[in-house]
Amino acid sequence: MESFMPYLLSLLLLRLSLYLISFVRKKGKNLPPGCNSWLRENLSLNLIGSRFFFQHRMQKYSPAQVFKTSIFGVEAAVFCGAQGNKFLFTNETKLVSAWRTPSLRKALLPAFVANNKKNPVAIFRSYDLAKPDALRQYIPVMDAVVRRLLPERPNSVVKMLPLSNKYSFELAFKLFTDAAVPEVLEKLIEPFGLLVNGMLALPINLPGTTFSRAVKAGQVARAEVMRMVKERRKEMRETGESEGDGEGRDMLSKMLLLSDEDEEYDAMVANFVVGLVVVSYDSTASAITAVVHFLAELPHIYQQVLREQMEIAKSKGPDEPLTWEDMEKMKYSWNVARESLRLLPPAVGGFKEATTDFTYAGYTIPKGYKTYWTPHSSHMNPEYFPEPEKFDPSRFEGSGPPPYTFVPFGGGPRMCAGKDYARVAILVFMHNLVTRFRLEKVIPDEKMVFHATRAVPAHGLPIHLHPHSN
Repeated sequence: MESFMPYLLSLLLLRLSLYLISFVRKKGKNLPPGCNSWLRENLSLNLIGSRFFFQHRMQKYSPAQVFKTSIFGVEAAVFCGAQGNKFLFTNETKLVSAWRTPSLRKALLPAFVANNKKNPVAIFRSYDLAKPDALRQYIPVMDAVVRRLLPERPNSVVKMLPLSNKYSFELAFKLFTDAAVPEVLEKLIEPFGLLVNGMLALPINLPGTTFSRAVKAGQVARAEVMRMVKERRKEMRETGESEGDGEGRDMLSKMLLLSDEDEEYDAMVANFVVGLVVVSYDSTASAITAVVHFLAELPHIYQQVLREQMEIAKSKGPDEPLTWEDMEKMKYSWNVARESLRLLPPAVGGFKEATTDFTYAGYTIPKGYKTYWTPHSSHMNPEYFPEPEKFDPSRFEGSGPPPYTFVPFGGGPRMCAGKDYARVAILVFMHNLVTRFRLEKVIPDEKMVFHATRAVPAHGLPIHLHPHSN
């Protein structure tokens, strides 16, 4: 016990210092109502999960359109409902700017020295995953991966959470390098999973904590990706590949062609790849798991999806991959996926930082104060979605929900750049799953459990995959 006293004392002193600084800075400010108890709020968030945490506080501090809290170790003002979402999304770069938690920065984005070379981020943006042309060439890759991962043996039982993790993790890596092979990725998925779990953990770097494990996992992940970068550099030297020879065979080559071999630049590339893989694979896997949960639980929904997908399957040869035109035909399936994202959003929300003092709903948000948006503030609001607990894909027919009410991918200038990539990845998985199998939950009453950052099936969602009778 004595060995932990210095850690505890340091933590208490840190909290006291932050409190005093915050108190002086906010003195005289008309802050929103709420509770900024670091211990109480974070304990509550972890005990009851994000959805019920935000719903409870919205009711408690109603009719205020914004309330203060302390989540993930950060004091912030949570903006509620469509109006709150709209305000934050439309005032990006005007009143607020993107902000990352200390745990995310330390575990995922360690500091590196900036240089004058080109930024690898520009290459990712040049792919522009929002454009159909970029996704067209990637759909056959998705199709091949999910076909390989789904079992061949009739009447298999598969845990859908690990399966969707493997699928989305492999796709995320293949987006950057066609050299990624399943054997290598199998070793990487565990450290990446630990990294994901710790991105929003309390930044307490003590042995055994979620944050400590995430920091170590981040080091392992970056080292392995750096090894891939060095191997690609070696291949490029041996083949004489250079910037004047073309655009590179995949995104990794494109990024490396921006600069001559340089340890600092290559570390930046490796770090960027790790960050983007983490963001894309975790949210996609969570979304797919949610979709399968509802398909297995609601036979009438499954049957309508099956009908739509079988029409597409009948128009293709046995080994003919899916195409962009096929994606455009999956209108009901995508409505089912969107309703799944409404009820079980893959992301809990996002922080922004006030770049100047401003007033919202009669309250002052001082410069430097953190703001937060969450899909839970609008997705379950009966004003926007009547009978919000009911699974109803028809909500998305026609013009769909009102603006700023359905926000699983955020909004504004920083809306998730991979939202169309996620849509295609989800639909390709749905097509292959339902056209090959009838779904039955192994644990009929298995629930989705809300944690601080996401909802997950209590037992990994084991599904009995029955082949369709001829």
